[in-house]
Amino acid sequence: MRVSIDADVCIGAGQCALTSPDVFTQDDDGFGTVVPGREDGTGTLVREAVRACPVQAITLQEATGRAST
Repeated sequence: MRVSIDADVCIGAGQCALTSPDVFTQDDDGFGTVVPGREDGTGTLVREAVRACPVQAITLQEATGRAST
């Protein structure tokens, strides 16, 4: 898997960082970011964090090439 956050869509709600803090954090401006080195999406509750995003700014790219938001 590969996880990413669309910075143009993110509103900084922080649900990703609250749900899966080992994969997501917030930058100095409060917007969600992926923890460096965790772009592979390996971590706890990653799928739940994707679903928790109120604006669907997180993309989880499956190994098959199929993207889910």
